[in-house]
Amino acid sequence: MEPSYESAVALACRAAGPLAGHLGPFVASLIDQQYAASVVHVKVRHAVSFDRWLAKHGVALADLGEIHIEQYQRRRRRRRRSIRAETRRREGYEVTALLGFLRTRGLCEAAQANSTPAEDLAAGFGQHLQDQQGLAAATIARYTTVARQFLTERGNVDLRALRAFEIIEFVQRQGRRMQAPALKCVVTGMRSFLRYAQYCGQVSPELVAAVPAVASWATTPRLPKAISPEHAQRAIDSCDLSTAIGQRDRAVLLLLARLGLRAHEIIALTLEDCDWDTGHLRVQGKGGREGLLPMPADVGEAIARYLEHGRPTATDRRLFLRSMAPIRGLKVGSDPIGSIVRYALRRAQVDAPHSGSHQFRHALAVRMLQAGASLPEIGEVLRHRSPQTTSIYARVDISSLRSLALPWPGGAR
Repeated sequence: MEPSYESAVALACRAAGPLAGHLGPFVASLIDQQYAASVVHVKVRHAVSFDRWLAKHGVALADLGEIHIEQYQRRRRRRRRSIRAETRRREGYEVTALLGFLRTRGLCEAAQANSTPAEDLAAGFGQHLQDQQGLAAATIARYTTVARQFLTERGNVDLRALRAFEIIEFVQRQGRRMQAPALKCVVTGMRSFLRYAQYCGQVSPELVAAVPAVASWATTPRLPKAISPEHAQRAIDSCDLSTAIGQRDRAVLLLLARLGLRAHEIIALTLEDCDWDTGHLRVQGKGGREGLLPMPADVGEAIARYLEHGRPTATDRRLFLRSMAPIRGLKVGSDPIGSIVRYALRRAQVDAPHSGSHQFRHALAVRMLQAGASLPEIGEVLRHRSPQTTSIYARVDISSLRSLALPWPGGAR
C-alpha cells in the first residue's frame, strides 16, 4: 500500500514507550513542513523503533540525549552488520531530528551531551554578538569559529591566565596556511572575542592590543570581478518560469543584478519588507542598518509572480523559501544564494569570473561608473560605510585612467 499521511499517523499510534504521547504532534509538525507522505512515513517508522528501544532500556523522556542515540545506533549496527554506512547516517539523522523536536518543546534535556567548555564559551560570545552588537549571522559564525578554534587549541578556557604570546602564536599558525584576506578575518574575530572577554572582566585591554595586524596596502587592492551585462542577462533568462524554483531564482538574480544586494540581505528579506504602495524595498544591511531602496519594475514583477504562483504556503514570513521540505526561509550558512547563481551560470553556459553572487554587485557598480555616476553615488547605492570601499571601482574605468597618465619620457611607447 502506498504510504500516506493517514498511514503515518496510524503507525505513530502504535508507539507504547516514553514517546507515545508525542509522536502524533511530531507527525503533525512534519506535515506542516510539507514533507512528502513517503518521507513522513520513514521518519515515523524510525521514531517508533527508537521508542521501543527506549522502553526496553527504561530510558525516561526527561533524560533523553545524544548518548542514547549513539547506543541505539550501535545496537542497530550489531544486529544488522550488512547495513550500508549511508543508511546508518540517515537513521541517525532521523532520530536526531526527533530529538530536536522534543527539545524545542522542553520535553527532554536541552544541553548537548557532547558540548565542551570551549564550545559553551564560544556560544556565549556568539549570543553577545547577536544581542549587543546586532551583527549578521554569517559574521557571528565566522567570529565564533575563530574563538572556538583558539580555545580548543589552547586547551584552557580560563582567560585570566592568558598571555600575549599565546595570541601571537595562534595568529602565526593561521598565517602559515592562509592568504592575507582570510587571515584578516581571523585577526578581526580574535579582537572581537578578546573585547568580549574584557567586557566579562577576564582579560585586560593590553591583550586586545596584542593581536598582530595583517599587512594591507589600500592603494593596491585586487580588481573587483564583475560579470558582464550579457552574461548576467543570460543567467536571468535561464530560469524556467513554469516552475516555482525558476520563479524564485529569477527574482533572486534580479535583486542581485538590479539592486546589488548582498546574499545575506536577500536571505533576510521578509514579506513585510516589500512596500507595494510606494514601490520600495526595505533592506537590512551590515550592522543592522536599514535601507530603503526603489524597486525596479522587473524586480517587482518577478517578486510578485513568485509570491502569487511559486512561493509555498508556510508560516515563515521570510520572502524566499526553500523549495523542499522542511519549508522555511533560506539558511545563511549553506550559501543558498551562491547555489542559485552557480546553477544559473551552468544552465546559461556562462564562463563567469567566479561563481559567487558578489560578481553581480560588482557588475552594477561598473555599469554605473561607465554611465557617468560618481563614486559617492555608487557608494550610496551599494550602501558602503567607507568611501575607501567604493574607491576600488576607480581602477576599473581604464579609459578614464589613461587620460590621467603622464607621457612616457622620451616619446610614446
